Amino acid sequence: MNDASAGRELSGQPQPPVAAPAAAAPAAPKAKLKPLRLLVPFVARYRLRVAAALVALVTAAVVTLVVPIAVRRMIDFGFSTERVALIDQYFGVMIMIVALLAVASASRYYLVTTLGERVVADLRAAVFDHLTALSAPFFDTAKTGELISRLTADTTQIKSAVGSSVSVALRNLVLFTGSATMMVVTSPRLSGFVLIAIPVIVLPLVAFGRAVRRRSRAAQDTLADASAYAAELIGAMRTLQAFTNERLANTRFSAAVDRAYDAALHSTRARAFLTAIIIFLASASVVMILWVGAQDVLTGSISPGRLSQFVLFAVFAASGLGQLSEVWGELSQAAGSAERLAELLGIPPAIRAPAQPVALPQHPRGEVVFEDVHFAYPTRPEVDVLDGVSFRVAPGEKVAIVGPSGAGKSTIFHLILRFYDPSRGAVRFDGVRLPEADPAELRRHIALVPQDTAIFAMSVRDNIRFGRPDASDAEIEAAAEAAAAALFIRQLPEGYETQVGERGITLSGGQRQRIAIARAILRAAPLLLLDEATSSLDAENETLVQTALTRLMTGRTTLVIAHRLATVLSCDRILVLDHGRIVEQGTHETLAAAGGLYARLAKLQFERV
Repeated sequence: MNDASAGRELSGQPQPPVAAPAAAAPAAPKAKLKPLRLLVPFVARYRLRVAAALVALVTAAVVTLVVPIAVRRMIDFGFSTERVALIDQYFGVMIMIVALLAVASASRYYLVTTLGERVVADLRAAVFDHLTALSAPFFDTAKTGELISRLTADTTQIKSAVGSSVSVALRNLVLFTGSATMMVVTSPRLSGFVLIAIPVIVLPLVAFGRAVRRRSRAAQDTLADASAYAAELIGAMRTLQAFTNERLANTRFSAAVDRAYDAALHSTRARAFLTAIIIFLASASVVMILWVGAQDVLTGSISPGRLSQFVLFAVFAASGLGQLSEVWGELSQAAGSAERLAELLGIPPAIRAPAQPVALPQHPRGEVVFEDVHFAYPTRPEVDVLDGVSFRVAPGEKVAIVGPSGAGKSTIFHLILRFYDPSRGAVRFDGVRLPEADPAELRRHIALVPQDTAIFAMSVRDNIRFGRPDASDAEIEAAAEAAAAALFIRQLPEGYETQVGERGITLSGGQRQRIAIARAILRAAPLLLLDEATSSLDAENETLVQTALTRLMTGRTTLVIAHRLATVLSCDRILVLDHGRIVEQGTHETLAAAGGLYARLAKLQFERV
């Protein structure tokens, strides 16, 4: 890994989308709607709302099932001049039933919809929380746009299922079950014909549902690919425009969108075909039963009212099955999204705290020790970036790390921050091996100034506060003053409240770097890591910031990575790294006189000046 890419990783900035992790590959189809089990823990948090929604759902279904009984009694007993009062009574009851149905349906809609919104909000938070816990090796290969797609598009698809489809499915399931039961009570003979029709309807529902879920998963994957490509282009828009590649980008993005459309089209076509088959089979069964029932009425074996009751129940059952076919397609689509999210949530962090972490000293000193450290990045396991590196940085010591690009300088910072673990050897902080400590506790004792500064789309004040969220405004302004940033901040349109745009696009490189230095000053950690901390500053500001850094380094252990050797002259010791090994170490004077790699680098730079 070269130093530029290493700097990007240290900065925390979004990485260029590259190959997706292996865990993101489409999985083999699983039976039915199994992936939706992911939602059970999230739904279980709101048991009372679920119970209330179920009560409203069952009430609406039961009230609906009362209607055919009232119709039968009106047909069999109400159509005569002597029964006018009975008809009036039945219609009055029907109005009450309709009112109860309206209230129950509205309650179900409100409870289920708000439940869906709440569950998906919790799911999004859980997915994002899991993403922030994943380790650097995951983000080395993950596509940013792919992750954003899972966080947004997939959770939106699930919201539709939880907020609507599940409710409709349960309602129609209750309605079908109740109608089927009442059909048997009304006419066992006619119900026998229905039993023959049910397998013909249900089997295609299950078979096509699996196909719908597979195609839905493919549609979501292709949409994620398009989103990943768009995120990459938008993140590098100025480079894109500078090289006048707008047409090329538009062509490639259009092709990606078309692939997503084709996948969605296949999914929708499968759902439409499934719906047509189920509705035809269900309706045809009702027509057949109605014909048989008409023959029974003619023979006097069943009354017209009872036949009407049976037919209404059959219509309700058929309607329930027909709508279940549509809902099944939606649930299958949501299952594809849930499967993608489950894959993401199932990826364990490569770096995590041990079950019983060793506590770091209450008053940390900032000592760093490397003991015969070997390391290769997971993406290139065959290449040792560090090959037997050993050194000790004493508390309060200022040590510079220099060497050509690709020598492994930024990798040392990666290991100190425990973004990775060495393949062999040990890294210690204040005598504690890093895998034995809690990574979060370790990082709280470290302040970092990366080469490629991460500036967020918020105010200047909030960007500096990122170093210590509980800092007061006065502390933030003092840190900016110490980092020689206060003057340019006061000249911004709204001072510290000025919004700086995504990645700090409205600021110059030097201004962004001074904000990063202010952030590190605010953190006040015992160990300071400086990765080319003054590389984007002009001579005047470099002098100001160097003075600020000198004050910051006082009493703190400091490791400095620098290509510009003028910035390391004040360090107590210099480590010279080449091809993953420490080939020289000493002061500037002793190394310059030794005639080795450092002397050659120094000669090239200082003679050029």
